[in-house]
Amino acid sequence: MSVLIVGSIALDNIKTQTEERMGLLGGSASFASLAASFFAHTRLVGIVGTDFPAEHIELFKSRGIDLKGLQIVEGKTFSWSGEYEWDMNNRRTLSVSLNVFESFRPEIPSEWRTTPFVLLANIHPSLQHHVLDQIEQPRFVVADTMDLWIETARTELERLLQRVDLLILNDSEARQLINQTSLIRAGRLIRKMGPKFVVVKKGEHGALLFGEEEFFSCGAYPLEDIHDPTGAGDCFAGGLIGSLAGAGVGTVHFAHLRKAVVHGSVIASFNVESFSVERLRHLTTIEIAKRFERLKHMAMIEAKELASR
Repeated sequence: MSVLIVGSIALDNIKTQTEERMGLLGGSASFASLAASFFAHTRLVGIVGTDFPAEHIELFKSRGIDLKGLQIVEGKTFSWSGEYEWDMNNRRTLSVSLNVFESFRPEIPSEWRTTPFVLLANIHPSLQHHVLDQIEQPRFVVADTMDLWIETARTELERLLQRVDLLILNDSEARQLINQTSLIRAGRLIRKMGPKFVVVKKGEHGALLFGEEEFFSCGAYPLEDIHDPTGAGDCFAGGLIGSLAGAGVGTVHFAHLRKAVVHGSVIASFNVESFSVERLRHLTTIEIAKRFERLKHMAMIEAKELASR
């Protein structure tokens, strides 16, 4: 089945403590679409300027991503620059230039409006609402968010939670949204705000999945070398919804989401092994399957240990 992904497409400048790269493909929709494309047919909605490199367009096409919803307008593409500390959980934004993204108004092609699986990648909640207003009876809607929207667009975000099936946010955002220090309590309370399911990302410590009564903890795949964490969360979200669509599930149950969370974690683990999307460019389904089995085994052991306590 198909996945519809709406979000930002950017050109990133990334600096770590050992290396610096300029003009890299970035943006929430870019990472998420490439991740989802390993599992399902993917439709991308976003906006870029006339300066957007043709090589990035060709990469999307090489993964079979449908670009009918991509707007190319006169001007410069959204640009973000950031610097990571030695602890790559910490990063500092150096500059943001919205450029053509400032006027982005997602318009969903008419033939895409019945797409069953929808990912509202990290964009302003008002734009996420605008997308949902155009979608006809989606089977499963996932939304990502960030601290900025919790702080500046909370009313719209809270209303959005009534319209989505799964909310994805990181640990600090979960605490910020619900004003709780306990992630377990925060996850439970956020779910009561509207979404049927909640995923709290914990970076190198994995992710927590919350259902009505169910709970699942998935550890991150252990890596020795991390080169660029940019887009890992977007890859997680894309891999998750791609996994659901690729499985062709009807009603999405907790068991489906457990598998999808592991798939999301696997794709995210590959992404951080190189700058931007370079690791995804050469990633194979065989590599994904092998790492999935390893991480699934680790997660199953952890789940059994939790159940026995």
